[in-house]
Formats: sequence, structure tokens, C-alpha cells
Amino acid sequence: MSSQLEKLSKGIEMIVPVNGLAEKLKEAETEKRPLIIKLGMDPTAPDLHLGHAVVLKKIREFQEAGHEIHLIVGDFTAQIGDPTGRNTTRPPLTAEEVKINAQTYIEQLHKVVGTERLTIHFNNDWLGKMTFSDVIKLLSRATLAQMMQREDFNTRYTNNIPIALHELLYPMLQGYDSVEINSDIEFGGRDQLFNNLVGKNLQESFGKKNGQVVLCMPLLRGLDGVMKMSKSKNNYIGLTEPANDMYGKTMSIPDDLLEEWIQLTTDFDEETKVNMIADLKNGKTNPMDIKKKVAFNIVKQYHDEKAAQEAENFFYKQVQQKGFDSKTFEPVCISNLSFEINSSVKLLDLCATLIPTESKSSLRRLIESGAVSVNSDKCTDTNQLISINSGTKIKIGKRHFFELKE
Repeated sequence: MSSQLEKLSKGIEMIVPVNGLAEKLKEAETEKRPLIIKLGMDPTAPDLHLGHAVVLKKIREFQEAGHEIHLIVGDFTAQIGDPTGRNTTRPPLTAEEVKINAQTYIEQLHKVVGTERLTIHFNNDWLGKMTFSDVIKLLSRATLAQMMQREDFNTRYTNNIPIALHELLYPMLQGYDSVEINSDIEFGGRDQLFNNLVGKNLQESFGKKNGQVVLCMPLLRGLDGVMKMSKSKNNYIGLTEPANDMYGKTMSIPDDLLEEWIQLTTDFDEETKVNMIADLKNGKTNPMDIKKKVAFNIVKQYHDEKAAQEAENFFYKQVQQKGFDSKTFEPVCISNLSFEINSSVKLLDLCATLIPTESKSSLRRLIESGAVSVNSDKCTDTNQLISINSGTKIKIGKRHFFELKE
């Protein structure tokens, strides 16, 4: 058991209680049963990203060790919205939005986690059946003082920022998921520690002798190098993104993220990781060269080696190689845009139409910084009028190249 404990605990940032994992593994060995491992995910956005994969990879290790993985898709709780880390109430999603996102999650999940010993639950199956009386009884198992121990609730209350009553329900409902599946261990990022401990406390209030152990994985910082990777912060790399985008985005991370990304996003063996980090620290290797290895490895994991090689070649041609006309421009049919041929539109509006996933504020910064060119001419005025003609070439940032076609 000691070797299994050493392997499974590696890379975990926090175990609560400290000796909890060792005790659960011993309990499983004594009772000759697999542990029930819980991971809850609210489908509030359609993409899983590299930050999610940090937890999913560790989940896979438990799966490969013979334990049972229970994924809770929060189709009910997603309609409330997890208030974790927020200073405003999260807008609720519709049932249809949640349904679409949930299906996408499940499809993407299998890029990391195997299908064996995996059970997928939807928490609407039990939460949606609760009567109002059931909810009142559940709420009686916690106090307002306990809820206000949450840092984000406490901060908002102290600063007179509204907290909607339904937000106080969220930790209780997520915690009840643990009661329903009788989990031994729950995974999450450290920002989910409070919610996960509510699950442990609820289990014990319902009679489970030793509630679930909480395992917190490190939070991966996103492309901005500051905030945790998040869809809402637009600093993420999705697990299903095209290989070229995945490679290019990785190459854009700040150098001071490299050690973290080597540890959390790659599947290099431990010796290789140690050597790469040592080379980075002693200046033996150019950070750009290490970044290329990380980018190649990430694309290889979620696509394949051929795609990684093609993405590396594409990056060289599109970003490193000089010369506007040497680039590969993606053809865009004018009839698919919201503009008439031979009309004139503002540069910012054109860029926003070509890259609808990018915010206008972000595109405005790119234009004003000189990162946008039209027909090889650098354009820094967001209001500059651009003629919508076949053959017009537009470069936006380092990775986006378009050519308008009839």
C-alpha cells in the first residue's frame, strides 16, 4: 500500500485531513473494495481545458489503480451557478444550455479519463426530486455562520456586495451529491475546498463514520500568467481546440509560467521534467526552446504526434518566419460575413466578425498596439474603414491570418 500511496499522493497540493488518503487506502485494502472517487463538474461552459485536465489526469491514476470514478455532472447546480471566487451573482443558465454543455463535457472527458470503472451521474436525478420540505431539512444541517466562513461570501458581505440567498444553497447541494453517492474521496482545485468540506460534513451528519477525504490539485494559471485558467477569463486552452491554436497559445505564455506548465500540463517522465526545469533555472536552455517542447507535448497528448509536428511547422511559418506574403491565409467567404461586397466597414467590426470568440476590448488593444495589418499595411486606428473586396488580406495578432474571397 505504501508504494500506491506514494504514487497517488504525488502532485496533490492539499489532503484534508492530512492522513486521510492513507487511511482511506488502508480501509479499502482491509474491506477488499475499491474507493469511490468523486469529481463534480458544473457544465457552465462548453469547453474543458488544460486546467480541468490537471485534476482529470490524477483521477485517471486512481482509475488505473482499480478505484471507481464517479463524475457528477451538475446539471441541477449549474442552473444555480457556483459563486466560488465571484463578487457578483452568477447569471443562471437555462436547462437547454446546461444539457448541451453537459454532453460536450462527457465527450471531452474521454480525452483524459478512460471508460472503465467510470460512472457518470447527473445531480438533477436526485436534487430535482427533492420537495421543499426535503430542502428545509437539508439546510437545517448547516448554519449561516458556517456558510459565511467562505472567503468570497465573507468578502462580499463585508463590502456590502449583495449575496443572493440561492447562492448560500449551492455548497449544500453540491455537498449532498457526496451523500448520495457515498464517496470516499472528492477531488477539486483548492478554490473548491470549502464546498468539498461541506460534503464531508454532510456525510457525517447523515451517519457516515468518516466522511470523504478532500484532495485539492494545484490551480493552473492561464495564458495571462496571473489568473487561474478559466473560460470566463478567456485565458484558456480547450482540450478540443485545433492543434495549431493549441500550439500557438502555449507559445504565448509568459516565461515564468514554464516550470508550472512543465509540471501540470505535460506527460514527460519525471526525470525529463526535472532536467527541463533545471535547464530553465540555470539558463542552459533558451526558454523559447523549452516552450516549443511543452507546446509539442500538449498537442501530442490531445491530438497526435503528426498534428504536433504540423503545428510546430505552422507556428514557424506563421509567427517566426518574417514576411507578410509568406504566411498562409485562411480563406473567408464574404457571403458568410455580415457585410456587403465592396462596402466599407470599421476595422474593429471586421476583426470582431472574423474572430467572434475574441472580445472587442481585446481586439481594440491588438489594433492600437500595431498587431493588425491589412494587405501588409499596419493599421492602428480601430475606426479605419476597410473595403470588403475579394483578395483583401488581414493579419490579426500573431496567429490569425484571413483572406476575403467572393
